[in-house]
Amino acid sequence: MTSRSSTVLGITSGAWRVWSLSDGTLEMPADLLRDPQDNPVPQAAPAGAPLRLSVNCFALAGPGVDGVLIDSGGGGWAPTVGRLERTMADAGIDPASITLLALTHTHQDHVHGLLTPDGRVLFPNLQAIVMPEAAVEGFFAEARLARFGPLLKPVRHGELVAERLRAVALPGHAPGHTGYAFDTGEDRFLFFGDVVHVPALQFGNPAFSWGYDDDQPTARATRLKVFADAAEAGTWIAGAHLGWPGIGRVVRAGAAYGYQPAA
Repeated sequence: MTSRSSTVLGITSGAWRVWSLSDGTLEMPADLLRDPQDNPVPQAAPAGAPLRLSVNCFALAGPGVDGVLIDSGGGGWAPTVGRLERTMADAGIDPASITLLALTHTHQDHVHGLLTPDGRVLFPNLQAIVMPEAAVEGFFAEARLARFGPLLKPVRHGELVAERLRAVALPGHAPGHTGYAFDTGEDRFLFFGDVVHVPALQFGNPAFSWGYDDDQPTARATRLKVFADAAEAGTWIAGAHLGWPGIGRVVRAGAAYGYQPAA
């Protein structure tokens, strides 16, 4: 069962609840979408027009997993993001209830939401921030986040980070880029961070990559594997930059794939 507004999507699966929470949007240069020869993709946007990317975070609640958030959005990093506090209020989620933050990686639009745009700590009762080991150095590069250093807990592929929530290595985009697989017993979810940036084109053309991917060939291989596995298993995918509502399913479409957003 799903419920949806312009900023919040909730999916009920058995005793569990999964939310997609909009943190806003980002406008990025269209030439960041690259073909396998590392050339810009002309059809990404009209000449000179930017791409508008959704920025999504995800929360979980259920037996043993209350208080889990995946990625924290951009905070005050850019004027068009930093809306997570308002969106959580729309969802009826108290930021003080969040005790575990699981980061897919440490790019600014995923970590700066630890602080509100006006500089307040958004999650006053946070007990742990899990992230891939290879991302820790990047976290400490953000000086304004140094206060959270004592909460960091590096995680490796396959480790259980909360009840039914397991880290999954998804290499290519950023150091240690990691997703989180969640199994309610009725549905499977994969919170996959930045595997997709331009869903309108990358499902039909999985070889299209992103200019900020550290290793574009590896990112392409990861994307193809994620799509194939999710289509076969019927897994819900949840992406930081999937167009709103940020959660959907992958379907086969001839030699490529299609995307069906949650209704």
